[in-house]
Amino acid sequence: MKVGIVAQRNNKPAAALAEVIARTLSKRDVTPFVDQTTAREVDVPSIPTPELDTCDLVVSIGGDGTLLYAARGAGVTPILGVNLGQVGFLNTTPPEEAVEKITEAVEAIREGDLSVMTLPRLRASGEGWELPPATNEAVVMGARRGHGNEVHVEVRVDGNHYSETEADGVMVATPTGSSAYNLSESGPLVHPSVSGLVVTEMCADDVMPSLVIPTDSEIEVDIDGPAHGNVICDGRSRRRIDLPTSVSISAKTTPIRLASSRVEFYSALDKLE
Repeated sequence: MKVGIVAQRNNKPAAALAEVIARTLSKRDVTPFVDQTTAREVDVPSIPTPELDTCDLVVSIGGDGTLLYAARGAGVTPILGVNLGQVGFLNTTPPEEAVEKITEAVEAIREGDLSVMTLPRLRASGEGWELPPATNEAVVMGARRGHGNEVHVEVRVDGNHYSETEADGVMVATPTGSSAYNLSESGPLVHPSVSGLVVTEMCADDVMPSLVIPTDSEIEVDIDGPAHGNVICDGRSRRRIDLPTSVSISAKTTPIRLASSRVEFYSALDKLE
């Protein structure tokens, strides 16, 4: 069995915990690997993040950002998140319980009864391109935000017209991402167990309320403006687009699989600013 461990960058306690976990797993007939950055600090073999999907379990140590980073390479491999004190909607395990919970997860995988919670991710694509899956949100926008940089957007859901306006852009968020960028754009908080996606116009002239739609919906955003535009997924993956064009967004891609049957939603709300 292989376990990949991803620790938050520039966080010595995270790296130290990764080494403790690796040593414990080695004694249980498990081959541990750490991400390449952490491998510079601890004496554990490394694994490139895109190859985490070859593991049987992925462990994320840090905050939700670290887990989202690990998820980019994990594929369908279940992820167990260890929370080091950040907001931690997705990380359910405190560091003092990490070794115990990871050991339990390893044994559950061996016995074929690991409890897994599945969360949707988004696929944003256009003519001849597709961005890596987004766990939080996909944004279609102009070259930059702010007054004078608006673009013309038309939004359709499953072929049905929803809105047409001048705006900074359009955001589609998962329930997981509802507490992130979506919240700063006045979108609603959505419990992770809700099966839906949130469509929110960003600083629109003719504002429509945020729309919650079924997870299997297909969103089409037609965008036009005087300059180029951008499609951004989870604030990490970016695609420059020539205007006018159309961008498709859906949850028809590999979901995240959390090695847990719950997420820390209500307790994590107390940590939001």
